[in-house]
Amino acid sequence: MTHFPVTALRSVELETPEIGQSEHFYTSVWGLDLVTRHDGVTYLRASGTDHHVVALRQGDRPALRAVTFRLDSDGKFDSIAAASQQQGATLLHGPVQNSGPDGGTVMAIRAPGGGVLRFVYGDMRHTASLPSANRPTRLAHVNLNAGDVDGSAAFYQRALGFRLTDRTKAMAFVRCNDDHHAIVIADAAVNGLNHVAFMMPNLEAVMRGSGRMIDAGFPIAWGVGRHGPGDNVFAYFIDPVGIVIEYTAEVLQVDDNYVVRGPSEWVWPSGRTDHWGIAPPKADHVKAAQTAVLYADA
Repeated sequence: MTHFPVTALRSVELETPEIGQSEHFYTSVWGLDLVTRHDGVTYLRASGTDHHVVALRQGDRPALRAVTFRLDSDGKFDSIAAASQQQGATLLHGPVQNSGPDGGTVMAIRAPGGGVLRFVYGDMRHTASLPSANRPTRLAHVNLNAGDVDGSAAFYQRALGFRLTDRTKAMAFVRCNDDHHAIVIADAAVNGLNHVAFMMPNLEAVMRGSGRMIDAGFPIAWGVGRHGPGDNVFAYFIDPVGIVIEYTAEVLQVDDNYVVRGPSEWVWPSGRTDHWGIAPPKADHVKAAQTAVLYADA
């Protein structure tokens, strides 16, 4: 079986021009809980063991500041730093003692296409809460836009030890554990954030969470449906500052025997956008939102 030096996608750090509004939305509507506020950053957790899954920081515009992964040992920092730089990344710092409330040891790089990737080991964990019927348990994946999809996918494989799971015409799916994908790389004219997906306990939770969002005045942006690669259920929304977010569940679990499928094998019949055939075509304003959130400047 493949040994992954990176064992999980842990969290994202987002910049928002309205931090109070964003904090209220993610805690009162989306289903996360406040952990703490520290040095101007709001830390929000799901019901699982991760210290936080979202960190919010005030900024001039919506932006993706960082994606954080967990390592399987502190012995992997040096090898990832070396491999990342060989593949064109910039080492920003570390590994150093983490000054944030999640603790542990942290290292950060800037990937060749832009965007900060952080790696933690020994970070604080919560005792898992009882899964709620309609609230996220953890992050499922982060979808990143890139002008060079195959180059970005190769970076995750060669520098970080991920494996390619599937490749459609527009996207590459890479994994760091048994989940079909932790990172999705989408073909786009700009580099940045496409969307952040949150794992729900099951299909029922996706539906109940979607109903709560609709009740709060946030219509479904795309879905509900079932994706092709990953076979996961999805419902997309746009948060108050324009960041696209997704409820998902039932992500396909894979191992080394999984056969990668290419673009010619991921083709929908005309008019269909998901396995079930019930999700409508994605609206133009949703497509625009999926390319509007860029990487933070620093």
